[in-house]
Amino acid sequence: MPQTPRESAAALLDDLKRKEQVWYKRVFSTPRVSDALPLGVKIFGVLCCLAACAGVFEIVMAFIHAVELFTSGGMDQVGMSTTVVTFLQLIDLFLLAGCFLVFGIRLLRGRRHYAALVMYVTYVLSALAFVFSLMLYGVTLRLLIYGFFIVVQIALQVYLDPGLRQERREHRRKQDAEAKREQEEGTLGRDLTGKGYIALNFFNLFWIFLVASFLGDIMESIVHVLIVDPGHWQDRAGLLYGPLSPIYGCGALLMTLFLNRLYKKNVVIIFFLSAIIGGAFEFFVSVFMQYTFGAVAWDYTGQFLSIGGRTCGWAMGCWGLLGVLWIKVLLPLLLRLIDLIPWNWRCGVTCVCAAFIVVDCVMSLQAYDCWYERLSGDPVTSPIQHFYAEHYDDAWMENRFQSMTINPHEAVRHGH
Repeated sequence: MPQTPRESAAALLDDLKRKEQVWYKRVFSTPRVSDALPLGVKIFGVLCCLAACAGVFEIVMAFIHAVELFTSGGMDQVGMSTTVVTFLQLIDLFLLAGCFLVFGIRLLRGRRHYAALVMYVTYVLSALAFVFSLMLYGVTLRLLIYGFFIVVQIALQVYLDPGLRQERREHRRKQDAEAKREQEEGTLGRDLTGKGYIALNFFNLFWIFLVASFLGDIMESIVHVLIVDPGHWQDRAGLLYGPLSPIYGCGALLMTLFLNRLYKKNVVIIFFLSAIIGGAFEFFVSVFMQYTFGAVAWDYTGQFLSIGGRTCGWAMGCWGLLGVLWIKVLLPLLLRLIDLIPWNWRCGVTCVCAAFIVVDCVMSLQAYDCWYERLSGDPVTSPIQHFYAEHYDDAWMENRFQSMTINPHEAVRHGH
């Protein structure tokens, strides 16, 4: 008997709901398992609950104290920027403590799939806490604590997510065999599902960051010597060592993550999306550098469609062109370049390069921080400060980061 239009619509709606539930479970949840969590994990859950409750109490008291200072004018001397970042940090820490409370309760109830899901939220909140702490206090022990938290979160999620564990155990050999075959066929690194151009795994994303950082530094240096200041070479690197500009590396990562599925779309769409993404990222980096180190590396004040001097119309247009060039031309070439790395060397070469980048980034942050402290008139007392004052003094930093100026009064740190 044929269905009525209402029955057909109801059946279609039920089918869509069922597909949505399947998609949600596949993306946002982890498989249910019958094995109970060990006693040690549940004890850790109790500690998470206790620490979260104590943290919430301390954060609420700190928030009340900050509100009292703000209403009484006690924060006027530190400036509005420092005040805003301080309140944002307290809100972020409150949410982070709440997530750990929920996480601990899930562990106690044996809900490992929900506990693993909560960890995704804590990644974002922990990263924001890292950034706010760096803005307000510079490179301190707080950053090491946040970094330790992130490592613990990753380890816990890998342990709690049975899908990750099962996939590692059952498919590693199969994946290695398929990867070798794909390398021979020249398809290694492609998204074989057809939903995007490139597979978004750590290996591909790391090499995207590294190659784009290198190409970005070379491009900026050439543009400066030929157009901005003809005949005068300027070092445009953003790290202590290597011709690397991490702004372009991070920009390429954002372009890839957001536009990977749109690689077949019209170039006009890719251009405008790239312009928006690049402009927003450039604005954020400018705020971060100024609020953290009082550093200014570019200023578009007075130029067409300038937004606080942090980005402008023609800069966003350049990001749009770079996005089109990256998605349509450079990304396919990058995959071919990666495929030139012999299979037996891929893991070793990637690990060595990743270790170099991590050390370079950490040392660069410390060097920026010590440079800022010296310009602020802070005494050089700690071993780390002595090391950077001896090997990376003000003259060395000015010569290395020639496009950057630091004014400590523009930072938002407490005490400056």
